[in-house]
Amino acid sequence: MSAAARDAALDMPPEEFRRLGHDLVDRISDFLASLQDKPVTPAESGELVRSALKADRGLPEEGRDASDVLSNATTLLFEHSLLNGHPRFLGYITSSAAPIGALGDLLAAAVNANVGAWTLAPIATEIEKQTVRWIAELMGYSESAGGLLVSGGNMANFVCFLAARTAKMGTSVRTHGINREPAQRFTVYASAETHTWIQKAADLSGLGTDAIRWIPVDRQQRMDVDALRRQIEADSAEGHTPFLVVGTAGSVSTGAVDPLRAIGELCRERDLWFHVDGAYGALAAALPGAAGIDDLQAIAEADSVAVDPHKWLYAPLEVGCALVRRPEHLSDTFAYRPPYYHFDADTLNYVDYGPQNSRGFRALKVWLALQEAGRSGYVRMLSDDIGLARRLYENVQRDPRFEALTHSLSITTFRYIPGDLVDRIEEPDVQTYLNRLNQDVLTRVEQSGAAFLSNAVINGTFALRACVVNFRTAAADMDALPDFVAAIGQQSDERLRASGSGPGPSTGRESRRSY
Repeated sequence: MSAAARDAALDMPPEEFRRLGHDLVDRISDFLASLQDKPVTPAESGELVRSALKADRGLPEEGRDASDVLSNATTLLFEHSLLNGHPRFLGYITSSAAPIGALGDLLAAAVNANVGAWTLAPIATEIEKQTVRWIAELMGYSESAGGLLVSGGNMANFVCFLAARTAKMGTSVRTHGINREPAQRFTVYASAETHTWIQKAADLSGLGTDAIRWIPVDRQQRMDVDALRRQIEADSAEGHTPFLVVGTAGSVSTGAVDPLRAIGELCRERDLWFHVDGAYGALAAALPGAAGIDDLQAIAEADSVAVDPHKWLYAPLEVGCALVRRPEHLSDTFAYRPPYYHFDADTLNYVDYGPQNSRGFRALKVWLALQEAGRSGYVRMLSDDIGLARRLYENVQRDPRFEALTHSLSITTFRYIPGDLVDRIEEPDVQTYLNRLNQDVLTRVEQSGAAFLSNAVINGTFALRACVVNFRTAAADMDALPDFVAAIGQQSDERLRASGSGPGPSTGRESRRSY
């Protein structure tokens, strides 16, 4: 190696970086402009995708030209990906990503700040702190809350879960563990519709999933607060120690919002930690006319909140946000001060607020978008998403080929029903057949590439589920979807009946449905 200059395989002259960067941005711009003309998913087999990748090849001994490597990667991603930015991607709560967020990720990667400590990333730390405060402000949560950005909803909820554990069990739980007093059996409460993060948190925190008390929901899929009270009282009488209640602001299946105000009041009465899983729906608290706004505004009373900017703030994956009303609960839970750290204690060091030491600069893409759109821009986009989901609900509600099941926030659920079964849906074998039929419809819709839905199971009914968290989706998409799904539904029905999988003959106990 020469003393004058080092020949590094990954270094790149500025002129080459500029040329490759311009070419890549041009290709990305063309890709985004043509999204609506592409299939939502190529619906390829694993074998085909692996073949395109040449997945069996070994690590190359010699390097290749950066232009070739980057061009090949761009083609692979554009041609073999599910496109969640497509206007008819309505499947999961993964939003279309704001273009400014993609540019923000490029800029953040170029600086490569480690936002674990202020000394390592002074401006990045301050930007994350401001971003967290703006997110809290947008949904009406305490701006003095402690918070940090993490990978997503699972981790945001997990951070809050651990903060609750420390706050209610005492900081000694960090040294002695939860078994320091075997007589205490700690319990946590969540509705049957709560996301599976709660099981992971109970498992990984040492409580075990048996500590979870699953509270039933009402017909609107909202937690039954009377049942919650009875369960807490029964557990207390049997020597258990209730410490945490989880309310959901926007369930994954239907977008249901739990009675958060009543849950909060019960938690204060019983001195329990009140956590809101608002990964999807908490930001709807910013909308003055949103359905269930009173319960959404009760998020302001929670001890902690989890929210996902990569859902309804349209940030590129991945970024979640954990908020805790009193910042010291985070440092009490996560801070350690080993001798090899030499960080200023008078500044915010995010290593003390969460489980990560090395932390990427997730905040930049969110911070840029919050400024580009402003509060009014986000209020308008979120309101539009809700309005489009409502439009779909009304479309299928008027259409005799469908049963409209639920609409909450920006999620609508429905199912296809063949005309001769409309008056027989209460018959058990018809219900079984309709579940099988709509599962087949969902598979065929997804494989078509023309639209992408997901499913929910509501009181035993398999439903088609459309979730709009997509600023590219328009009214025309909602108006075209019923005819498209009905055409596939008719084909699926004919195929299943031809195979002998149809329902049995009428029992004579017809019961016309009502909405």
